[in-house]
Amino acid sequence: MGKVIFSVLFMVAFSTSFLLTVNALESEIEEESEFNYGETTAKGPQNWGHLNPKWQVCSNGKLQSPIDLLHERVTVERNLGNLKRNYKAAPAALINRGHDIMVEWKEDAGGININGTYYKLKQCHWHSPSEHTVNGKSYNMELHMVHNSSSGVIAVVAILYKFGQPDPFLSKFLHHVKTVDHKGIDLGVVNPWKIKFGSRKYYRYLGSLTVPPCTEGVIWTVRKKVRTVSREQVRELRNAVHDGFEENARPVQEWDGRTVYMYNPRSL
Repeated sequence: MGKVIFSVLFMVAFSTSFLLTVNALESEIEEESEFNYGETTAKGPQNWGHLNPKWQVCSNGKLQSPIDLLHERVTVERNLGNLKRNYKAAPAALINRGHDIMVEWKEDAGGININGTYYKLKQCHWHSPSEHTVNGKSYNMELHMVHNSSSGVIAVVAILYKFGQPDPFLSKFLHHVKTVDHKGIDLGVVNPWKIKFGSRKYYRYLGSLTVPPCTEGVIWTVRKKVRTVSREQVRELRNAVHDGFEENARPVQEWDGRTVYMYNPRSL
């Protein structure tokens, strides 16, 4: 019963917020010359909403991401259920978008199921340092797995990383990161299951894209388990992107009255 009630409440909240936003199919901007991450620059995050009329929500939106996952304000919910994944290996390419490095699947790579809606995996990319923080703590890297539903709604699974052992998934094509450009490099078949998730616990909230146009109505699932990445791997990612994007993390945004849930199957 609890799971049913939660699903209804979540989808009502989502539907309401979605009607107030642009269609979430509007994806991240590809032309990074129009913005940057410099806090003191004219094109920095604090000014994104004023650089383009289509980006106004970056400044005046009420569901912006990333956020600080502050435990004292998180609602623990055991009835969300495990994240249902149905990934499969598919051809992919590594692409340097200038502001980040992306793996894009060219064919069906499976996806995830949230509240009965299926979201197909499209791509993943990295931010350094992390965009989301936990109790005010920032991590060294964050991976975003971007999924789309048939109706154009975006669902992102985020994984946080701290310095330690190399990340196995990134290790598979780190040697390509040094030379890849916007045209991309064919990686052959890439299996999304190689991206390690860790424990079943996660945070869930409604937010936005973290780069212009900052489209709202994005379903975020941030894994609670913090994984490891080597300093060399982060260094290579930073060296590969264009100048001014070495640290490509948007500052945390206001909660603006949202409810953030944490799935904990062992909670009372």
